[in-house]
Amino acid sequence: MIIETTIIIIYTISLLLIFMYALAQLNLLLNYLSAKKKVDNSPKFDFSNPEEIPFVTIQLPVYNEMYVMERLLDNIAQIDYPREKLEIQVLDDSTDETVETTRAHVEKLAATGLDIKHITRIDRTGFKAGALKEGLVVAKGEFIAIFDSDFLPQTDWLYRTVPYFKDEKIGVVQTRWGHLNRNYSILTKIQAFALDAHFTLEQVGRNSKGHFINFNGTAGLWRKTCIYDAGNWEGDTLTEDLDLSYRAQLKNWKFKYLEDVETPAELPIVISAARSQQFRWNKGGAENFRKMLGRVLKSENISAKTKMHGLLHLLNSTMFLNVLLVGVLSIPMLYIKNEYTHLKPYFYVMSFFVVSSIIFFVCYWFMYKNIYGGGFKNFIRYIGMFFIFFSIAMGFSLHNSIAVLEGHWGKKSEFVRTPKFNISSLKEGWKKNKYIKKSISIHVIFEGLLMLYFAFGMYSAFIVGDQGGDFGLFPFHLMLFLGFGFVFVKSITSKV
Repeated sequence: MIIETTIIIIYTISLLLIFMYALAQLNLLLNYLSAKKKVDNSPKFDFSNPEEIPFVTIQLPVYNEMYVMERLLDNIAQIDYPREKLEIQVLDDSTDETVETTRAHVEKLAATGLDIKHITRIDRTGFKAGALKEGLVVAKGEFIAIFDSDFLPQTDWLYRTVPYFKDEKIGVVQTRWGHLNRNYSILTKIQAFALDAHFTLEQVGRNSKGHFINFNGTAGLWRKTCIYDAGNWEGDTLTEDLDLSYRAQLKNWKFKYLEDVETPAELPIVISAARSQQFRWNKGGAENFRKMLGRVLKSENISAKTKMHGLLHLLNSTMFLNVLLVGVLSIPMLYIKNEYTHLKPYFYVMSFFVVSSIIFFVCYWFMYKNIYGGGFKNFIRYIGMFFIFFSIAMGFSLHNSIAVLEGHWGKKSEFVRTPKFNISSLKEGWKKNKYIKKSISIHVIFEGLLMLYFAFGMYSAFIVGDQGGDFGLFPFHLMLFLGFGFVFVKSITSKV
């Protein structure tokens, strides 16, 4: 009975943590709906007065970006802003032939009168954080805009974002990510679905009530003095953006999130690229939980509710571990339920936690409706999309849980960039991309085994119990089977 008791305890704790996270999401939804009714009366610079237009530096941290560099530089060169108030830094840590092609392109743009510089380093210490920090030393701008290589801001982007720094307490202005290739595949659709939830429900929901949000690493602006006051960029976590965001807000800097300003970008189109990005984000989140837990709890400048939302925000990635534990333990729980009949009251209580899924369903519907519109047809499409998203998200739970555990345990790893494709320019197809990871992770084998494990879970529904089976967990096991099956098959078949 010791094994069964242990399984029940771990299963129960994991369900409770998921339920707490769902309640936090529901609170963010209520915040979001409340914020949509408010008129933004933030003070803004008067750009009709040349004296009020501040100097801006655009930083472009890049590393081996053969397929998107030309597109990036040509796009940034079109930014509409007074030339005498704009500087562009190409922070190039590349180690391949793109160093020379980028330098030549930068020189070509500089010849047109654009203040653009190609900055390279011999030592890549700190990876992206190190490059941003080094560029900051010579940056002339009072405000620092940052764009990753796959982002394509609109020409009026600075005119729509910089004015909010009129409020001297604002340290960061962050914009919403758009998706250039949202409908390219099922993989890009589910990535867009997850990111849309973050950039509507979560960012607005937290920001509207003064809770901590994060600069998302790109498509945003920093006040230079805020960066220095918060302690500057640090490369000791894989998500330097989240790290600096929390340090800045703990120093009482305000963040301004602009949902209405969309900055388009490219989503990873192959699963190996999505895996590397997910691993970095989730491990970095856990690393920041380790780093920031004590500082958040000890802070006397923030409310108890902001602390709670902050800790749940930092624990976002840990939800994958809870989902994995619930999934793996649900099959032995199925047998325990039917063997120990005296535990039936416990299982009746546990069935209540299906409400967590209902909360997520409701929250994400408002996000989906905001982007695609309401109506019966869109609601039916949403049901299908929600099912697919949840299944594949659970299929990533092993991979992401390993990342989370490494983060919590303090295991260090290099910053692994996400390969960019610029798919429209690759006439020979994405398989020619030289940056795609060729090897198959050992994690993929275990994902295949978990696919079979949850197939057994579905089979178990037919054979347990005396009344012709127990199908309460069948939909859950079906989603896990499909999710792990998708991740396993795509990881195997997308190798070149």
